[in-house]
Order: sequence, then structure tokens, then C-alpha cells
Amino acid sequence: MRQTALVEEHRALGARLIDFAGWEMPVQYTGILDEHRAVRQRVGLFDLSHMGEIWVSGPGAGAGLAAALVSDPPRLAIGRAQYSMICNPDGGIIDDLIVYRLAEQRFLLVPNAANREAVADGLRERLAGFEAALDDASLRTSLVAVQGPRAAELLAALTDVDLAGLRYYAIAEGHACDQPALVARTGYTGEDGFELIVEWDAALPVWRRLMEAGEPMGIMACGLGARDTLRLEAGMPLYGNELDLSTNPFEAGQEWVVKLDKAGDFVGRAALQKVANDGPLRMLAGLTVRGRGIARHGYPVHAPGAEEQMGVVTSGAPSPTLGTPIAMAYVPPDHARPGNMVEVAIRAARVEAEVVPLPFYKRA
Repeated sequence: MRQTALVEEHRALGARLIDFAGWEMPVQYTGILDEHRAVRQRVGLFDLSHMGEIWVSGPGAGAGLAAALVSDPPRLAIGRAQYSMICNPDGGIIDDLIVYRLAEQRFLLVPNAANREAVADGLRERLAGFEAALDDASLRTSLVAVQGPRAAELLAALTDVDLAGLRYYAIAEGHACDQPALVARTGYTGEDGFELIVEWDAALPVWRRLMEAGEPMGIMACGLGARDTLRLEAGMPLYGNELDLSTNPFEAGQEWVVKLDKAGDFVGRAALQKVANDGPLRMLAGLTVRGRGIARHGYPVHAPGAEEQMGVVTSGAPSPTLGTPIAMAYVPPDHARPGNMVEVAIRAARVEAEVVPLPFYKRA
């Protein structure tokens, strides 16, 4: 397994480490519930250095990315970001990622750890013929995220970036904790927060400075377990659960990412245009479990009283914020309307669940 620059810090903090996408990562420190609540109520700190960082630059960078991705990176203003996807010709999702524009001809892509090599290889192939260079800087870059309602208060005293002027899905070059850093107002928790992209070895001084400065605020180191329950409450899809090669953006409720009106062709356009015209065959729905039990990944979903399976749970957990079990599931479109009732097969029982709008939680 690969290890981040913070692995010994995690051990010192008592983290339980697991294999995640080939990386030794902390799943929890004191406990998922405490870490989840710290992010919702105060501030939490995450090591996300397993994520990818891929630079694309040159006169043809924007046009090349427009041809490679379903979104339209050339529309981005300098200093802004967009959520995007890279798809196969059949519309299946290779990965979801964030695209940042740092300069007229310079873009940064942050893919998921498990898909980093597939994304880099796919981009190299798709950028052929464009005047653009690709640099996969993932293994020399660290990423630390500070998330929660007090994240801006904490970071403001530790950075020369004007956080008040940094909008959601924006990025700025500057310093954080006395280290050169890219400071992005992005995250995967449903809370306000920032992601700090730094050189590999800068992660340790940045982490320690944030932990020290955040102690009076009740900062907590948070693992992948809390990150998962936070993103589930926020209705954010996870690759390998809600997204995969057999899923297209329209099924996943992410059709807004696909820019069918952009100039030029892009990989997957014809297939995605057909889904846009015909409608998806299934839809991602939010579920609130009304009976006893937790709907877990892979559990079958049935229409009330029906024997035949009509859908499948993609993610599920007890919601620490809402105090009830929640889940996301793929079901036929006519069953995906809020207010409909379905049944989830939990062990030997059929448990009633109500279809509800996503996200389950949205900050004020």
C-alpha cells in the first residue's frame, strides 16, 4: 500500500488505518459519530492526499479538456472550478472529478484515488492532437481539507488568501500555514470548507499548525468513515457506489454536468444525447428507512408487496444529523418520485422506506 506524508501522524493520533484504493488511510480516530458531528458543528481536518492531482497546460488545454470531459472547462473563469466527469463512448462514467482553472492555459484536475491512473491514461489519449501537456503530480502532492462551519474562521488567520472574497468552487494561489498552497473553497461534506493543495512534505507542518490553531474550536482529525456519512447526508455520489462504468450522469442525477450545447464533439456525446432525449432507465433516489434496519450497499429494493427486485441500494447508513437511517438507491423512474414507498430487503425482512428528495441535509 502507498502511504501519505501524514501516516505516522495518523498513527500517533490513534487512527485505525485501512487499505483504501491501494493507500493506507485513516478510517476513524476517536469514532465516526464524534468526527461527523465535529464537522457539522465545528471544524474537522481530513488527509486526502490519496486523491489525484493532474495538470493540463498549453494553448490547447481548454479545447482538449472540452473534448475529453462532459463539462466545458473553457467556460471557466480563471480562479474558478467545476464538477465534471470523464465518460466512455457509451456514456459510462470512468470517474467524477473537479476541474480548476489556474490560468488561461493551465488547469488542475483532481480525480478519485482509485481511478487516477485510468483518468491520466484516458486524458493522454484524448489530448493527442491538441497542443497540451499532461503532468500527473499525484505522488508529489498532498491535499488537506478543513471542513465545517468554523473552517473559514480557523483558516483566515493562517493564510494570505482573502477567504471572504473566495467564492464556493473557487481557488487561489497563496500560502497556508507558512507553506505555498493552492486554497480551494471546495469539499465533500456538505459544509463550508477548504482544500489545501501543497507539496508532498508540506502536509505535516500544515496539518500540525491547523490542529494546534483549531484546538480552542474543538477541531478533530476525521477519517474516511465520517467523510462517507457526511457526503451521504449531503447527497453526494461516491464512485464505486453511485457511479461506475455501467452508470451514466443522467441516471445519477448529475445531468447538469453534461454540456450538450458546447462547441465541438466530446467522448460520449452521442450516447448521452440519446439518454437526454429518451430519458434514463433508472434514477438515483434518496430513501428514508421507516422500519427497523439499515439499508446497506447492494441490498435489493422492491415495489411494495412485489417479489421481483426492481432496484438496488448504493449507499446507506444511520444519519447522525437526522437521527434516522438513510440510503441512496437506483430504482425505475416511476418509483423515484418523492413520497413513493418502497421496500428494502434487509437480511430476511422487507423494511419500508420512503423516497425523499436529495440531499438529505443542506446547510443553512
